Amino acid sequence: MNPLYILKVGTTYPATAARFGDFDAWVEAALANPGVAVEVLAIAEGAALPNPAQCAGVIITGSHAMVTDCLPWSVAVEQWLPSLLAHQVPVLGICYGHQLLARALGGSVDAHPAGPEIGTVLIRANSARHDDPLFAAVPDQFYAHVTHTQSVVTLPANAVILAASDHEAHQIVRFGDCAWGVQFHPEFDAAISRDYIQAQAAAITAAGHSVTDRLQAVTATPQAREVLTRFGQLVAARNQKI
Repeated sequence: MNPLYILKVGTTYPATAARFGDFDAWVEAALANPGVAVEVLAIAEGAALPNPAQCAGVIITGSHAMVTDCLPWSVAVEQWLPSLLAHQVPVLGICYGHQLLARALGGSVDAHPAGPEIGTVLIRANSARHDDPLFAAVPDQFYAHVTHTQSVVTLPANAVILAASDHEAHQIVRFGDCAWGVQFHPEFDAAISRDYIQAQAAAITAAGHSVTDRLQAVTATPQAREVLTRFGQLVAARNQKI
């Protein structure tokens, strides 16, 4: 049986990692025993990309790198992604992964004109998600944790927006039949979100925002976390049909 791969394309702050672990561990915990083998590939550290025909599914993590830096490992993933869609492999991109997926398919990524989005925000889903195999179950509104400077500026052809926030027009996007990107972080919990706010306190203050207000707005985000659980279930169900 083919595994579900977590492509680890970055690492969190050292102090955050010491307290809570790293991106791949958070993602794997939220998958909640999906019924398919899960393997982590540390792509930013030199791990090889797998053959698409041997992937049950792929999750691309967030990263503190910028997509527009065009780092060699990032360019390699970007060039590899279309082959996954050609093989109908389910893909979920998170934050950096979302942006990289969009650019790999013909969209563009750049700094958000309104600056970074950091903290816990309200996501508003639209009616397009009702028939979506992954996001049909999300409510009209739910909270999610975010931390990003860059965004998907233009979408590739045939992309479908499923949800947005006040700051970010492309919080959830479907790309084709089996690939999705989320700009928010479904793998974060409230403690991790607070840690990220505190780590970026100077930047938040410099932008004219209140760190205290951001911290007080942090709340639990179970509906966002369930996105990863459902993705694991979707991958397992498709794998059983093969």
